[in-house]
Formats: sequence, C-alpha cells, structure tokens
Amino acid sequence: MSLKKDKQKVLGEVFDDARVKEFLDVEGNGEIDADYLALERAYRGMKAENFESFVKFFVDEGRNINAKNPQGRTLLQVISDHRLSNDYIKALNAGGARC
Repeated sequence: MSLKKDKQKVLGEVFDDARVKEFLDVEGNGEIDADYLALERAYRGMKAENFESFVKFFVDEGRNINAKNPQGRTLLQVISDHRLSNDYIKALNAGGARC
C-alpha cells in the first residue's frame, strides 16, 4: 500500500499585494478572535518581508494587532521564543504590537 500526499508544497509562490491582502479575510470561529487568527495565519504562511506588508495592511484596516488567542496571549507573545521570528517580531512591533 502506498501513501499519497494530500498536497504538494508550493515553492516560489508570488505574494503580491493582492495575495497578501487575502490573508486579511479570516472569520473568527467563536473560540479564536478573527484578528488573532488572521495574524497567526499570515505568520505561518508568509516570509518575513510579506508579513511586514501584511501587518501594514492589517493596521491600516484598523484591526487589533494585540488580539489574543484563547490562552490570553498575543501573537507577539506566542512567537517571542521562536528561533527564527526576529523579523516577524520587528514587523509586529512596527505595527504597534506590545507584550
């Protein structure tokens, strides 16, 4: 029996402004704040330079950069101990995120 992957990894995906803005379209699910969910999704799905653009669009829309997850933590708090998060942290700080 052979196992087949559901998805193939997408390499070299182009993140123009329109693609970056697609990450803004997230709805909360009752447990997780929509703003937190959008930030987390962008963090997980983008390179740092694209995430920086996303944060600018996010803030320009008046969204909450300090939204919290169900555990009461902001994305900045969650990623602060991630090994490769420095550029993401800089983008969040530039957008007004605080611990």
